[in-house]
Amino acid sequence: MSNLPIRNINKLSYLFQPTTSTISTSKKAELSSKSYENLIKYGLIKQVNSGMYAFLPLGLRVLNKLIVLVDTEMEKIGAQKLLLPALTSTQLWRKSNRFNDNINELFKLRDRSHREYILSPTHEEAICSVVSSVGSLSPRMFPLRLYQISNKWRDEIKPKLGFLRSREFIMKDLYTFDKDLDGAKETYALVCETYENIFKKIGITYIKAIGDPGTTGGLMSHEYHYISSIGEDNVYTCSSCQYSINKVMSKESQCPECGSVLKQNRTAEVGHTFLLDTKYTIPLEVTLRVKNETKPAVMGCYGLGLSRIFTVMTELLSTKEELRWPKNLAPYTVCIILPKVGSKEESALQYVKDIIEIFNQLKTDIILDDRTHLTIGNRLIHARITGFPYVVIIGKSAIQSPPLIEIHDINSSTNCQIPLGDISSYFNREGINI
Repeated sequence: MSNLPIRNINKLSYLFQPTTSTISTSKKAELSSKSYENLIKYGLIKQVNSGMYAFLPLGLRVLNKLIVLVDTEMEKIGAQKLLLPALTSTQLWRKSNRFNDNINELFKLRDRSHREYILSPTHEEAICSVVSSVGSLSPRMFPLRLYQISNKWRDEIKPKLGFLRSREFIMKDLYTFDKDLDGAKETYALVCETYENIFKKIGITYIKAIGDPGTTGGLMSHEYHYISSIGEDNVYTCSSCQYSINKVMSKESQCPECGSVLKQNRTAEVGHTFLLDTKYTIPLEVTLRVKNETKPAVMGCYGLGLSRIFTVMTELLSTKEELRWPKNLAPYTVCIILPKVGSKEESALQYVKDIIEIFNQLKTDIILDDRTHLTIGNRLIHARITGFPYVVIIGKSAIQSPPLIEIHDINSSTNCQIPLGDISSYFNREGINI
């Protein structure tokens, strides 16, 4: 462990990252996903029960960056963030007639007074109960857009591949209320545009497809998918006009828009939108006042599976042996590797504070690999498998004249040596913005 007098900097010597060379599992199928294997092997997630996983510090940093991205886009459309209880009364689900339809997937429990609850997989009934409890709403309150990011639960029969199909997962769920169907359709289009902005900022190609409304119901539904061999869906897409539809919703092999042949892709669903109309607002009495009368509000719901996005984007970007992340979502953008103690390069430690100050001015998050008892080569391997997008090495070139700093762009497998004074311009060119 390094004794460098550098404070308020994250250091690898203090990081809780329990790595393992093997994964204990009786299901060989679990290892068919490189993301699942590497996330556990390299200490980003940890299984605690069947279908239930802990986000360890590095994994949680990725998730939190994804949450910030989503929060930013939600704020742009005037969505207000709240947090609903995990437990929902079964009485509400009986009012919406969804209890029996989902009974095999629900975690159910009773309190000491024998009242029955479920651990909510979604919160349409709960949000309607909250909104209706304040009475009929004034038309001035619309459109009303409320969302949360929280843990959800589903009693999966066969959990697999970490958060791809888990019993506990993290979802962003947005619920919107409008005065009429026309307003709800405008909101629906706006949220779909926002979802597209989110996926564009993540930077991985996605498919928006006509979706299966399932037991959630509604007048219209779209799904967001990543093309992935570990997915459980099949989506038909037209290469001519980009029309896409979930296979379960289509009986035709030709595009209804242009007549071209539809191509089938194996996909993983990571988002879903529903135009619900009054399916929930009528039975749960979410109303607005119009002159001397009341009428039901028109509702939409919109989900993003954040823990599933975390899993699938890792699967798509990573190599067999090394994790990879979108640069704006990596646990740390830059890993700085210090010289090994007792080596000829140790004199280059004089540049560490200057390099840290450069990244502070760039507002780029960094972690210092201060495990100076290890070789630079060993620490570079660790940085690569963890997926830090950039590695800055203070090594042999730093004791030359003039001193040069070694920079590795891990995602593109390139490296260069540049003067200390050029680090800022290098990363400005890279467009790093955390």
